[in-house]
This record gives sequence, C-alpha cells and structure tokens, in this order.
Amino acid sequence: KVGEQKPLKEPSSLQCMHLAVVACGDRLEETLIMLKSAVLFSNRRLCFHIFAEDSLKPEFEKKLKEWPSSYTKKFESSIYPITFSVGNAQEWKKLFKPCAAQRLFLPVILKDVDSLLYVDTDVLFLRPIDDIWHLLREFNSTQLAAMAPEHEIPKIGWYSRFARHPYYGTTGVNSGVMLMNLTRIRSTHFKNSLIPGGLTWEEMLYPLYQKYKNYITWGDQDLLNIIFYFNPECLYVFPCQWNYRPDHCMYGSNCRGAEEEGVSILHGNRGVYHDDKQPTFKALYEVIRDFPFEDNLFQSLYYPLQSKFLDTVHTLCGRIPQVFLKQIEKTMKKVYENRVIVYLGANHRY
Repeated sequence: KVGEQKPLKEPSSLQCMHLAVVACGDRLEETLIMLKSAVLFSNRRLCFHIFAEDSLKPEFEKKLKEWPSSYTKKFESSIYPITFSVGNAQEWKKLFKPCAAQRLFLPVILKDVDSLLYVDTDVLFLRPIDDIWHLLREFNSTQLAAMAPEHEIPKIGWYSRFARHPYYGTTGVNSGVMLMNLTRIRSTHFKNSLIPGGLTWEEMLYPLYQKYKNYITWGDQDLLNIIFYFNPECLYVFPCQWNYRPDHCMYGSNCRGAEEEGVSILHGNRGVYHDDKQPTFKALYEVIRDFPFEDNLFQSLYYPLQSKFLDTVHTLCGRIPQVFLKQIEKTMKKVYENRVIVYLGANHRY
C-alpha cells in the first residue's frame, strides 16, 4: 500500500527489543512521553513500531529527531498507517477507543518480527524494558502472549461482576501491556466458539467480533479475553506491578507485587495523567515529560518526583510513594554505577 513502511528487520549487530504502540486523535504527546520513558531506562537497543493516523506521522518524525543523539542512537523507529486486514475498517477503527483495535492485527502486519511488547499510549516505564522482555523466556511450549489480571479481587472486578461474554480466569486480563510471541500466534490454530475446528488468528478476529459485538464494552480487550477464555493454555499471566493502574491503589493498596518490588510499568488509564483525580499518577507523567534529556536523573527526575509526591498524600495512592519510587531509584542507581565504571575504565592509567 502507498505510504506503508516495511516492518523493521532485526539489526545484525544487536537484536532489538520491539515495542509497538497505536496513536490516534490527541495521543501524540502521551505516546512520546511513553517512548521517552522507554529510552531513558532501557539498556538494549529498541525498535519502535508506531501505528498512527496520517496527520500524526510528520509530528512523530519531527519530535523524535529533536531528541539528543545520545538517545536517538539507542532506538530506531518505523511509522505505519492504520490498517485492518479483515472486516470493516471503519467498524474496527471506532471500536472502543479510536484505532485501539489495531493491536489485534500486529501479528498479521509485522510479519518479520518474532516477538513484541505492545503498550497503550498511557503507559510509563519505570524500569528497563529488558526486564519484561526476559519474561518471553519463561513462556512454556504453548504460551504465546502475556498480560496482567484486570483486577486482583474477583468480588470487585469488572469482568466478574458485569461481563456478558466469556473472559479469561476469574477476573479477566488487561490488554494495556501485552507481550507477544508473534511467530507462535501466526502458526497457531485457536479453539473458538464459531466452528468445531481451530482457526488462525486472522481468520478468527472478524467472525468473533460479529458474534460478540453487542456484548462487549472494552472493545479489543474483550475480544482478547474471549480468545484466551477458549485457549487458556496460550496465556502467560504476569503480576500486577507490570501493569499498575489507579485501581491498584485508589481504593487501598491491592497489588502485593508492587508493594514488594515497586511499580515496574505504570498504566495511567481513566485519563489520570490529565486530571486531578489521581495526582500521584499525574506527577509521574509530568516529571518524565519535563525531564531534560541530558540532565542528571537524580537531580532532575527523582528529586522533583519526591517533592511532587508530598502534595499527593491526601489520596490513598499518594500514601504509598515508595511503591512508585522503588524501581525508579533502583534503575537510576544502576545507570549511575554503569556510567561511573565506564568513566573510570576509560580514564584509568596503568
């Protein structure tokens, strides 16, 4: 198709960690802040796959080129138009949030990519992507995707109370952070509620949507829940600190993994980066947004964050600042130690 770029190939010198995001409407800034957080903390090279409306493409290209070379050399990017290979494109585009259903088609579009981390635009990395990428090694022989539970407590979870369609497990799963082995997805025939035999991923999507479209509330996330309800052996479930949302603290802390290890990936759904309902989430977003790339991480990111958190103690999320700070502090210490070692090594004289 005209204007469509070919998917990125693996660099021969250093394997990429592939990160995909879908951005439409007013999600340009949010997406750029997410990509910034990925580059700030990650160690290995990143390959960004940005799916965006045509009007956003030049803006993405311009903004990414403005980043300093010390950061732009850590990634390569490819920008793709919004496309749907089966069914009604306009119907897919309007499902739940604009263009969100594009993620369902990543295995079909990115044919040369083996594995991929998909995230929503409202995600922030608080530790290296390398760490979630390593979870791919933990997949057993049947697992081909990984997501976190939608909720930790079934009796107050959305799916367990309101869903009118099949969903995975006892609380369903949240698709805002999704690790995928695309090679396995492309080669698997999935059990389903449509025909007795299995269907490929692409064959299944539109008929499944047609069958359940009057019962789904959360669009493509609901379709993923339906798929993994019928194919539970295909899903690896990672803990809540890898997809930490306001629900994990706004009614009281209910993500044990984050309490123990700290938040690894922050997911600011419910629009919390842009209103005052959850100021702890907003503070993190604003500090990463405003961080000058070449500045000291402790002085220009960590300390401002600590200061902003003092203004959020009136909320339940704000009363557990260590949950949000633990991984950032750990990551920054590693970055600092690595730079000191490199500096000393380069300047050491025998």
